[in-house]
Amino acid sequence: MNSGHLIIVSGPAGSGKTTVCDRMLSEIPGIQRVVTSTTRPPRGNEIDKVDYYFFDHETFKNKIKAGAFYEYAHVHSNLYGTLKQEVQGKLAAGTDLLLNIDVQGAAQMKQTALNDPLLKGKVVSIFIMPPTIEELETRLRGRGTDAEDEVQRRLQVAVEEMKQSPLYDHTILSGSRDQDFIALRQIYSQLKHCDS
Repeated sequence: MNSGHLIIVSGPAGSGKTTVCDRMLSEIPGIQRVVTSTTRPPRGNEIDKVDYYFFDHETFKNKIKAGAFYEYAHVHSNLYGTLKQEVQGKLAAGTDLLLNIDVQGAAQMKQTALNDPLLKGKVVSIFIMPPTIEELETRLRGRGTDAEDEVQRRLQVAVEEMKQSPLYDHTILSGSRDQDFIALRQIYSQLKHCDS
């Protein structure tokens, strides 16, 4: 059995990466989402082990010491990471996995994949590039979830993240939600075509 692919999707807050990933998961059979871990408290109706693995800081740090993560990062005073156990079994069984992480996590994941026999040659990275910083600002404000200082902070982070796009295997210049989905689906189809 051919092991599955790990498809990493990154992009600034407001780029639409979560929306396009959710659509891939709902419309393309055979892909599963990698549930990542965090120390931030659950929001709204989020469920442990479904939306995230929610850990307190001490538990998370103990897992880091135990080498339980492929990658982890400090983001806005919380820790986020990808557990090896969440990836290894599914990938080995031939399941394709979708991992929505930031540029720090993606860089670590790609570095790890160079020497990890299960990940080697199986990681594909995709960056969702906003058409302009102005458009990104419009999208962030349109969500109506962030205070002004948070919008400004996210925009500053976005400028730095966008500089990382050349390090990705593919860059999708974000258009409409449909266009972004079609572009991501096409990359995935090419991947599966190369396997067959």
